[in-house]
Amino acid sequence: MAPGAGPGCAMLRPMIERIRAALAGREAAMTSAIERLVHVNSFTDNVAGGNLVGAMLTEMLMDLPGVSVRGVLSERHATHLVASTRAAESSAEGCVAIVGHLDTVFPPGTFEGFRVEDGIARGPGVLDMKGGLVVAIEALRALAKVGLIEAVPVRFVIVSEEEIGSPESQAILRRELAGAACSLTLEAGRAADRVITARKGTGAVKAVASGRAAHAGNAHQQGANAIWALARFIDRAQQLTDYAAGVTVNVGKISGGQGKNTVPDQAEALVDFRFEKIAHGEATFAQLVEAGRAAAESVPGTTVTVTGGPARMPLERTAANLALYREYAAHAKAAGLGDGEAALLGGGSDASTTAAMGIPSIDGLGPRGTGFHTREELIEIASLVPKAEAMAAFLATRAR
Repeated sequence: MAPGAGPGCAMLRPMIERIRAALAGREAAMTSAIERLVHVNSFTDNVAGGNLVGAMLTEMLMDLPGVSVRGVLSERHATHLVASTRAAESSAEGCVAIVGHLDTVFPPGTFEGFRVEDGIARGPGVLDMKGGLVVAIEALRALAKVGLIEAVPVRFVIVSEEEIGSPESQAILRRELAGAACSLTLEAGRAADRVITARKGTGAVKAVASGRAAHAGNAHQQGANAIWALARFIDRAQQLTDYAAGVTVNVGKISGGQGKNTVPDQAEALVDFRFEKIAHGEATFAQLVEAGRAAAESVPGTTVTVTGGPARMPLERTAANLALYREYAAHAKAAGLGDGEAALLGGGSDASTTAAMGIPSIDGLGPRGTGFHTREELIEIASLVPKAEAMAAFLATRAR
């Protein structure tokens, strides 16, 4: 079946009906699978919990015929997982990439448990993104049920530290998914099932100002005030915000000094910056470095050292991403879901990494819900089966 064939294609319609039949009555099983995952804390720094969730996911994936799973050891987090169908085992070239993460933002003891009431399931990670992982696994299960799974080239990467920006797994995604035809990311489903086609890139810098300490009364002129230099950096940094270009700079934390009667010899600032275009990421970082140099030059005896840079590239709204969105959205609509496009988001995800690789990428394909990263996190249980149907139907069009 040719890529891009929509649910209106007469040849595909019987297959979609078989997928729908394979998913009939699966809502309770999907909810139960999410509950089992949610009951295990997998905070990013909880390696044991993350590995237990990884083992549970491995078991679920290995239960599917023709799917292999291997672990990629982490230096300081839980093991990352790479699952492949037979058609994608030897290479990711031309495959459909599915990208997810098993970690959550909740340390042990801060938000625990799972409960269901009036069609709503609540719990840590139920939306971000244990629910999304179950949607993808259920879509693959449906393909297995209709005899298609071995013919669909899927490379499913589940990382263990996405919630802190995927510092280690970005390289794993680049290695494991090189050459993929497209990428589907399982972040939280948005209101009305809108699909994410664009996210801002993220960056961070630390600016450290150094000066010369002196007594503020007896030797003021011998000092070099690091806080003054930092303040001049901050003013320059904040002025780099350009809403029209989609660039924002935020100095979010400052510290320094010893007391009001001492000329401070040290001060630092933590800065967040966001950008819509890949080119703007490096350009903004270069401007922040220059702001540090100019600030120090304006306060004799000081230096301002700026370190950091872009952390995650943006998911740019490209023609390729839009084409992929429209292809998926046709299946979403046929499954009874909304088919709209989400507005630009300010936060990054692993879809940003695959997009920066030149792979058409969309995001937000997990179950519909709200409250991710809060104790109000929830999903609408009724969205689980339709989300799995939309993904399975999309994957069916990529069978070889």
